[in-house]
Amino acid sequence: MHQGLRGIDKFKIVTGCNPALLATTAGDGDFVSMKNYDRCTMILTVLNATTVTGGAVTLLQASDVAGTGAKALAFTTMWANTDTAASDTLVETAVTSNTFTTSTTNSKALKYVIEVQASDLDVAGGFDCLRIDVASSAASVGNVEYILHEPRYGSPIAVSAITD
Repeated sequence: MHQGLRGIDKFKIVTGCNPALLATTAGDGDFVSMKNYDRCTMILTVLNATTVTGGAVTLLQASDVAGTGAKALAFTTMWANTDTAASDTLVETAVTSNTFTTSTTNSKALKYVIEVQASDLDVAGGFDCLRIDVASSAASVGNVEYILHEPRYGSPIAVSAITD
């Protein structure tokens, strides 16, 4: 048997949004703090019903987990799987103007992954928290999971990412 650290010793998994109807207005996900981590993998899982409009996905950064001073966070790449029942392949996809729209295909399960480094945030301006934001969506249920990794101090199990 291979000896070494378990996955749970290497990263912290935080729920950003429990399964829920994706809002038709901004504000679906909770903020997570990156002050103790160098990277965050953000996973958005979506289940489309019928008459789907797709959701505009952006990222926000803030100076605390309450969302103080929230502003857009630039990103240019995401990975998408627009039919998880048919494939487990994620396709690297360019993001234009820091936003993308989820698939509008009815009755499909979707998965989107976004990678963020702590240095991508406006650290000089005091920003160390981020979240996924979905707007203008109809007839979709989704959830968000954050996987924080490369802890700066100690074990990820002991370091909170939902408090300042």
